[in-house]
Amino acid sequence: MVKLDEVNQTDYATDVLHALKEQNKDKFRNLFLDLHPQNQVDIFVQLNRQLRDQLYNMIGGEEFASVFEGLELEKQKQVISELSDKYVAHIFNTIPTDEVADFLAELETVHANKILNSMNKDRSMIVRELLSYPIETAGGIMAKEFVTIKTTDKVSDVIDNLRFTAPDAETIYYLYVLDPKGKLSGVLSLRDLIIAPAFETVGNIMGTDIVTVTTDMDQEDVAKLMKRYDFLAVPVVTKEGLLTGIVTVDDVIDVMDEEVSEDFDEFIAAKGGMDVNISSIEAAKKRAPWIVMLIFFGFITGGVIGQFEESLEQVVVLAAFIPLIMDSAGNAGTQSLAVVVRAIATDSLEKKGLLHAVRREFGTGLTLGLITGIVLLIVVPIVYGSFSLALIVASSLFITLSISTITGAVVPVLINKSKLDPAIASGPFITTFNDIVGLIVYFTIATTFIHYL
Repeated sequence: MVKLDEVNQTDYATDVLHALKEQNKDKFRNLFLDLHPQNQVDIFVQLNRQLRDQLYNMIGGEEFASVFEGLELEKQKQVISELSDKYVAHIFNTIPTDEVADFLAELETVHANKILNSMNKDRSMIVRELLSYPIETAGGIMAKEFVTIKTTDKVSDVIDNLRFTAPDAETIYYLYVLDPKGKLSGVLSLRDLIIAPAFETVGNIMGTDIVTVTTDMDQEDVAKLMKRYDFLAVPVVTKEGLLTGIVTVDDVIDVMDEEVSEDFDEFIAAKGGMDVNISSIEAAKKRAPWIVMLIFFGFITGGVIGQFEESLEQVVVLAAFIPLIMDSAGNAGTQSLAVVVRAIATDSLEKKGLLHAVRREFGTGLTLGLITGIVLLIVVPIVYGSFSLALIVASSLFITLSISTITGAVVPVLINKSKLDPAIASGPFITTFNDIVGLIVYFTIATTFIHYL
């Protein structure tokens, strides 16, 4: 297989494209099929419809399967619409069944059933089973291609059999030992298998301290478990303890990427609106609810300022520090929110506890308030010629930052305790809430000591 980092990538891709355009089938196949699948994808996505049709004619569905796996969902849908039913069947009879299930779950039922009916009967049944599990669960992301052995098997026989079973397996780094009833009784790593004596039986070398997940376990919990144990794969069992599939590390990487994207969507109050593949109208629809809600929060903010209109009329300069108070409060709260949401996601909060997180963020808020307060006590008298004004603004910011950091720390924890995603304590919500608190603190202190100004 060619490694394009060792050759001139541009020249090689040019040769591949030239062979395709010239319809030199033998040369194209030799060049294209010798590439890493990802490099094949990089070339394929540059092709127009005419060149794609030529490519389909030069390589079979089984050979194109690895390219199809590497494409984005929308591109996959486009490709399927360009291919014959027979070619599509060859693709889906080649790629792993869990990948097939993931793709078909995104199609309309009629189109999905059409593809299922064209596939190999046994593989079609497996895919239908995977589609029956709820999305974002272990059952929904597991692979059905794994290697099983028995406790009575000899090491030499297992190694010989792997030559035939390994090509169809998702991974062979772990071999799963089943009892006569199909229940998981042990796990044998490929390493332990290779170094064991050829005459030894599996039952004497397998591991019996088995970590498993159930079909209904949330995919994020599966990812956390695999990260904790540094697994390359974890077995999935039914409630009766029957081995039904495995979740591999590549699936977990996809899950973690998906969960991070979802959390980021929630964090900025744009759930589902960050996908660059959707139209601007769809993006606006998804973002609109929070924006409208924040408008009403804005009315509250305006109402708070209105309540202290008399103070503003007496000392107009107080208005100059409204943006400073609001921005500082919102930023500090959002920073604390980000820290705690990440701590929850990585399970570090469970180890330290809520009290530790609140105490830490409160201490951070006090320190930030002290630093910014000192800066204001120096700068404000120079710019505005009033130490009293500096003291009011500095003390307001000190208290505001302390409260804001606690808010940012506590709110996501309370949401998490309610079994909801802590990321929904979005940045805009925390920012607006802390803006209101900051204004109340600022104008209360200013009104109390206004006769010193």
